[in-house]
Amino acid sequence: MITDVHAHLLLPQLHAEVERRAPELVAEAADLERRRNGIESLKVSGAMVGARIPKLTDLRARLAAMDEQGVDKQWVSVSPNHFYPWAPEGLAVWVAMETNRLIAEHVAGAPDRLVGLGVVPLQHPERVVEYLDDAILGRGLAGVEISSFAGDVELSDPRLEPFWARAAELGCVVFLHPFGCSLDERLDRFYLSNTVGQPTENAVALSHLIFSGVLDRHPDLKIVAAHGGGYLPFAIGRSDHAWRVRPEAQRCAHAPSTYLRRLWFDTVVHDPVALRHLVEAAGGSRVLLGSDFPFDMGLDDPVTAIRSAGLPADLAARILGGNAEALLGDLVRA
Repeated sequence: MITDVHAHLLLPQLHAEVERRAPELVAEAADLERRRNGIESLKVSGAMVGARIPKLTDLRARLAAMDEQGVDKQWVSVSPNHFYPWAPEGLAVWVAMETNRLIAEHVAGAPDRLVGLGVVPLQHPERVVEYLDDAILGRGLAGVEISSFAGDVELSDPRLEPFWARAAELGCVVFLHPFGCSLDERLDRFYLSNTVGQPTENAVALSHLIFSGVLDRHPDLKIVAAHGGGYLPFAIGRSDHAWRVRPEAQRCAHAPSTYLRRLWFDTVVHDPVALRHLVEAAGGSRVLLGSDFPFDMGLDDPVTAIRSAGLPADLAARILGGNAEALLGDLVRA
């Protein structure tokens, strides 16, 4: 069973309703995206997404593309533009509930091939447990997708402690996938907003989880980091050094590098050398096939990318599917 854990769904009808309910806030968010990405990249991205609308929205197109790639199963999460981290509480909880419903509806069309990941209103920590339960217990999804931060909420925020505790209790997946980068206009050309911004956000978010002790307090968490965890697995020695010499960096019980083996990472690293290093840093059981389907910054042929990376055959087989199946093994759904 070959499983792709990083595949997206676009919800045009959801966005249209968000725009109807909060037109001024949607316009402000669009202005921020223009500042962060630059006009040139937005134009290219608009054409790219437009060409991929069928794969992003239509079940039959998705399944046909999976067949072409040789992928048996996808974990489907919404395109991160549907996080709406600026949404006030009333809108945010409606978005979470509606997104969870639509994801569940989409994967129900092919339950033997699709697994759904919902969302929570991360910028409103007091509501996240409610909508985690909605996703897992109410909709039968396998987990939720979250961003690297939302408003003033970092992943180390004490207000998220009930969320981490509940996610660990349920045994569900928490898929960490950034949207946007707080470096803003510094990355507004050359598509740096994605090529540098996404790995940076992954590294920052994971560092918040590690250094704050979240993974010490909740060792059963199943956190899957998109984009191979960004820069962190490749510069983890600097984190270890800080932990040894800086008292303010010693709020986790062990050296930061040890926590890489308590996390999971997808394979969207675009480089066989990087993939082999990720396996060495995190362990072969902690790496999962991902493609970022169907976006242009993803892997068009993710299976071949693994099989041609110079990994032992048994390890490649686990990355292609065995690790993902094991990760979902003890999910509580009722």
